[in-house]
Amino acid sequence: MKRSLRSFILTSILLAGCATRALPMGPSTSAYALVTVAPNASPTPTPFQPVLWTQTPALLSQLAADSATSTVTPPVPTQTDLPTLDPNFLINTVAPLPTLDSQVLNNGQDTINFLLIGSDRRSQAGSTRTDTMVVAILRPSEGQVSLISIPRDLWVSIPGYENNRINTAYQLGKSTGYPGSGAGLLKDTIQYNLGIRIDHTALVDFNGFSKIVNTLGGVDVPVVCPYTDWRLIDPSYNPEIEANWFLHTVNPGVIHMDGDLALWYARSRQKSSDFDRGRRQQEVLRALFVQALQTGTLTRIPELYNDLKDSVETDLGLGDLLQLSVYAPKMSNADIRSFYIRPPIVNSWITSGGAYVLSPDQVLLQQMLAEALSPAAKAAERQAIVIEVMNGTTIPGYETLAATRLNYAGYETHIVPSERQDYAYSVLIDRTAVQDRNFSAPILNVMGLLPGSLISSPDPNNAASYLLILGYDYQPCFSPEQLGE
Repeated sequence: MKRSLRSFILTSILLAGCATRALPMGPSTSAYALVTVAPNASPTPTPFQPVLWTQTPALLSQLAADSATSTVTPPVPTQTDLPTLDPNFLINTVAPLPTLDSQVLNNGQDTINFLLIGSDRRSQAGSTRTDTMVVAILRPSEGQVSLISIPRDLWVSIPGYENNRINTAYQLGKSTGYPGSGAGLLKDTIQYNLGIRIDHTALVDFNGFSKIVNTLGGVDVPVVCPYTDWRLIDPSYNPEIEANWFLHTVNPGVIHMDGDLALWYARSRQKSSDFDRGRRQQEVLRALFVQALQTGTLTRIPELYNDLKDSVETDLGLGDLLQLSVYAPKMSNADIRSFYIRPPIVNSWITSGGAYVLSPDQVLLQQMLAEALSPAAKAAERQAIVIEVMNGTTIPGYETLAATRLNYAGYETHIVPSERQDYAYSVLIDRTAVQDRNFSAPILNVMGLLPGSLISSPDPNNAASYLLILGYDYQPCFSPEQLGE
C-alpha cells in the first residue's frame, strides 16, 4: 500500500523531535563537556575503544581546510580500518545513496537507512544535544522497517577525535566544521561503530514534534506499562522552578495525547531510564504511524510539511517523501521491528575521567545489528497467521494493547467485537486444521499465556487462524526487546 510507506517515513521524521532535557529533580545530568581519554591510558575494565584516525596536527589542519574551502575530503575509513566484524554485521558499509530519484530510489541497495535525531536546542545559535537517536532501516522489497534506538551515553570512537559519548558527535562536528557539519560526523560515527550506512538524516526539535501532534488532533498511544514521572503543571511555566512540577501518571490503556503530553511521555526519564525512554519513543512512533493510516493525514502531507519545515533539518524534501511511495508495498504495524541497544548489549562503565557511559558488548551488539539489518526470517510465516483479538472484559483498551503486543512480534491482527465481558481467564482458540503446536506455542509465549490456555476448535471456513480472548487475568505490560522472533 503506497500510502503506508509514505506515511511511515513522514511520521518517523517527525518523531525524531522527542528529545529530552534534564529536569531539575534528581541527580544533575547537565554536564556536557567532552570526555577525553589520554592516548596511553588503559583504564580497568577496558571498554570497547576502537581508534579510527590519530588526532594529529596534519588532520586538524585538513579539517580546517575543509571548513574554509569545502574542496578537501578527509580520509574515509576503508574496510581494513574497521574493527574485525562478521561480514553480515557490515552489510551496510557501502557508499551513500544519491539524491532520491523515483527510478532508482534505493540505488540498488537492499535498504534505505534514515537517522532520526531529536534535539533540545532552543535556538539556531545554541548548542545541539542529540539525546534521541533512532535509526530506521527500510527494506523496500520486503516492506519491512527496523527501528534501532541508540542510547545517548553509548561509548564510541568518534572519527578524528577522542572516544566519547555518541551524543557529543553532532555538536562536535558542527563546531569544528566537519564535512557535513554535525550530521556528517554523527553519520560517520554510527557507520564506524555500528556498521550502519546512513543515507538520510532528519533533526527535529521537540517544539516541532509537539506542533505536529497537535496539528493531527492528538495521537492515541497504546500505553502497555504504567508510567509516572515529573511533568510541568503547564508547558508555559518556568521549568527551573521546582514548584512548577508535579508527578503525573499514565496507566495502561489507549491514551489520547496532545502534543504536550506525547512529548512528556516520549522524553521523560527522571524516574525511569534512557532505555525505558527508548521503548516509549517507539510506542509513540508506532501510534503515529497507525493514526496516519486511519485518518485523512495523508492528504495533508504538503500542508504539514510546510508547517514544520522550520523545525526540521533534513536532506529530504517534500518531493523526496512523496517519491518514497514508489516502493510502497502493503505495510502494517506488524512490519515494523523494534530493536534497542540496552543491557545486556551494553554495560555501565566509569571512564578514567569519572564519566558514566555505556560500554558495548561487541558480540551481543553484532548479533542484534545483524538481525536488524537482515530480512525478518519468520516474517512471512507469522504474517500468514491472522489472529483475531477480542476483549472479554469491561476494561477498555485491552484488545488494542494485546494487538499491539502481537504486532511487535510480527503477527497480523484484527480486533473483533466482544460477545461477552465475563472471561476470568484469557484463552487462545486454535481454528487451524492442522492444530500444530509449533505455530500456537510462540503465540502463547508472546502473550505470556500457559499451554493450558490453548483451546482446539478447528474451523476451516474461518479466515482467521486463531482467536485470542482476553480475560481479567491478562497482564498488558511487556518488554518488546524480549519478544524476539
